[in-house]
Amino acid sequence: MNSQEIRQHFLDFFKGKNHVIVSSAPMVVKDDPTLMFVNSGMAPFKEYFLGNAKPKSNRIADTQKCLRVSGKHNDLEEVGYDTYHHTLFEMLGNWSFGDYFKKEAIAWAWELLTKVYGIDKNILYVTVFEGDTDDKTPIDQEAYDYWKEILPENRILMGDKKDNFWEMGDQGPCGPCSEIHVDIRPEAEKRKIPGRELVNKDHPQVVEIWNLVFMQYNRKSDGALENLPSKHIDTGMGFERLCMVLQGVTSNYDTDLFVPIIHEIETITKSNYGEDDKIDIAIRVIADHVRAVAFSIADGQLPSNTGAGYVIRRILRRAIRYGFTFLDKKEPFIYRLVEVLSKKMGKAFPEIKKQKQLIENVIKEEEASFLRTLDQGLIRLDKIIEEESGKTISGKRVFELYDTFGFPVDLTALILQEKGLSLDQDGFKVELEKQKARSRAAGEVNTEDWTVLRDEDQEEFVGYDLLEAKVKITRYRKVVSKKAGELYQLVFNLTPFYPEGGGQVGDKGYLESSNGDVIYVVDTKKENNVIVHFTKDLPKSFEGDFKAVVDGKQRYRTACNHSATHLLHEALREVLGDHVEQKGSAVHSKYLRFDFSHFAKLTVEELRDVENFVNSRIDNKLPLQEQRQIPMETALSEGAMALFGEKYGDTVRTIRFGQSIELCGGTHVQNTADIWHFKIRSESAIAAGIRRIEAITYDAVKEFYFENNQALHEIKDLLNHTKDPVQAVAELQFENSELKKQIEEFEKERVKQLKSQFLSELKEIDGIRFLARIVDLDASGLKDLSFGMGQEINNLFVLFGSKTDDKALLACYISKELVEKRQLNAGQIVRDLGKFIQGGGGGQPFYATAGGKNPEGLNKAIEAVEDYIK
Repeated sequence: MNSQEIRQHFLDFFKGKNHVIVSSAPMVVKDDPTLMFVNSGMAPFKEYFLGNAKPKSNRIADTQKCLRVSGKHNDLEEVGYDTYHHTLFEMLGNWSFGDYFKKEAIAWAWELLTKVYGIDKNILYVTVFEGDTDDKTPIDQEAYDYWKEILPENRILMGDKKDNFWEMGDQGPCGPCSEIHVDIRPEAEKRKIPGRELVNKDHPQVVEIWNLVFMQYNRKSDGALENLPSKHIDTGMGFERLCMVLQGVTSNYDTDLFVPIIHEIETITKSNYGEDDKIDIAIRVIADHVRAVAFSIADGQLPSNTGAGYVIRRILRRAIRYGFTFLDKKEPFIYRLVEVLSKKMGKAFPEIKKQKQLIENVIKEEEASFLRTLDQGLIRLDKIIEEESGKTISGKRVFELYDTFGFPVDLTALILQEKGLSLDQDGFKVELEKQKARSRAAGEVNTEDWTVLRDEDQEEFVGYDLLEAKVKITRYRKVVSKKAGELYQLVFNLTPFYPEGGGQVGDKGYLESSNGDVIYVVDTKKENNVIVHFTKDLPKSFEGDFKAVVDGKQRYRTACNHSATHLLHEALREVLGDHVEQKGSAVHSKYLRFDFSHFAKLTVEELRDVENFVNSRIDNKLPLQEQRQIPMETALSEGAMALFGEKYGDTVRTIRFGQSIELCGGTHVQNTADIWHFKIRSESAIAAGIRRIEAITYDAVKEFYFENNQALHEIKDLLNHTKDPVQAVAELQFENSELKKQIEEFEKERVKQLKSQFLSELKEIDGIRFLARIVDLDASGLKDLSFGMGQEINNLFVLFGSKTDDKALLACYISKELVEKRQLNAGQIVRDLGKFIQGGGGGQPFYATAGGKNPEGLNKAIEAVEDYIK
């Protein structure tokens, strides 16, 4: 049974049990501050478990893309070393929201595994929660009794809280669970050790394949448990492990999900999987990580230096360094695996096929960039080795190399081992723990439980129509973080405040009580489908109605910028072509930022055409045409553009200005004329095939033109009030260019004179023609002088020092015959002499330079250099 059939059988089975089949949500989480990525099948349904929204059906099934690399479920460092952990994995799941519970979940799981998939029931074991005295939770007798009706009690094992009590985080819905494990060892091994003794013991062939979670409790911030008003089912079956079992192999990497990728790696790297442990690990790392990176990019998350983007970059760099170290790949190659991946998984996940070109471009550029980093790191590591005394290299210095330049510590350790040196691992770990402690402290958030004031009120957003409304506070809680300090989150029964989303910032404003007391709303966000308002204070009393007022000026400016992004999107597709797709946006009150797919820098003409297109739509005074709560299918049939990486419901909102129509939940102007004018401030690349435009509208454009006009008047003043400042600047540039040429000619003449002078002053020491002087030349002049002398004299050794702008410079030239015969090395010499000028440097054995911040040390360097040839 191939993987496509296995996946489809699961979905068809639960469709037959009256489940609605839904598509996988994007992996990147946008409205949950506790998660960067979907790390389990239940994460996209969290709002339903919390009671913040109602699902389209009480029974749902799906296959969900998940990523586990950070936080509580950190599997990254295990990936590649074993055969059953992954970064990206599929989670097959069925869900009940207040409908069926343990009896049906257990019975259907057993039916699917043993009857539909035909797994031998004699190789299956199940676990049941044994209870916990600290939480005062009893044994899950109900689940035990249901399992007892299905299989012998000697294959029902008791599990503790660590293995058999599932929680989504420190707070929130949770409950006991039953895991289903499979024993696929050979019969001879099973006779030696019963499978029950290897359950949850990290045996590669006795593994968990399905977890049935019975959500019946809520964990409060103080750790106490309370019963949920409704009981839910949340199950997750590891698709890769299921394929391993059903395809009769003993490793996830031997399934048809990975074999095509591994074969391609073997072909590209000329290596063989299955012959060497280190090579096998490297191939598994790369095969796994390319899936995680590719799907993340397809879902809209590009590699970067912060947040979720940093996690993706870290995964990719781990794959690159394994290829670099163990497969001897010194050029980009991982991007070439995307073709195989898209063919294998494109049917189930069409986004991977549609975004294939972008994924390849981004990965290739990231590979090239990190390979350059590795080259630079190797040079810096050589310098550290030269400067350290002894056989053990400082863990602190290696950590600096790792932290500042991204040079992998395992690669450092390998290089040191090859040179007969060792790494101070304890020192490195101390520095790493310090960094982790700083990161934890910076990102730590202490969230109290909600204080519920009203249960009966339904939250409603009225901000499309109103900037002011009478509201009631339904609940609040305190949130403390190092970054923001102490804040309060307030939830209203209805709100005019727009929460951050779709690239648009959240509204600010204030809340006024009936007696005139005011507290300010400093931000608005959406968390698990709840709009939360951030304030620094609480009202003196929560009774009665409050007047919630949005900052109208900021909202208006933001609306201008958001509507402009829609017009910009249309303009880019019109000017550049239909290949342009939005890849991200940021809509603030002062500016807008728009990321899009395109293969080249925009020309001046293209930028002008885009600007003119948008401004013509503004001049045409196009009215806003808004549709709310229309079926998704209707919106798409009308031409509305949906973005990959966004999560849409069954009903959506569309925004139309003329021919521009998009799915959008943001706030907009009533007419394009309200935008006044659109001006592009910059256009740049942020990744391979991804461009970024930053622009302004409305009063920011007025301010821009005012500042430019003022600058023009100042320039005219400097140019003696010329009538044609452009011509005047051009003439100045020409004069400057001519002067530079004259200076260059003068410098060349000086170099000739100095060369003649110094050739006559050479001193011979043991067959070496030697000279050391301080001269008044820049770096280019020193090089010309050195090489000019070297062309006329053999066995030459010169050192020149120079002072420029309070900085010191050393340049050392050694004839190639001296480098070969006398083993002299200019790079090593300038590194040693660099200590006199408080700096460092390097270069080739025949020519090298060093820079420093202490010109007073030049004389000492000049005096010391003669020691190298005596």
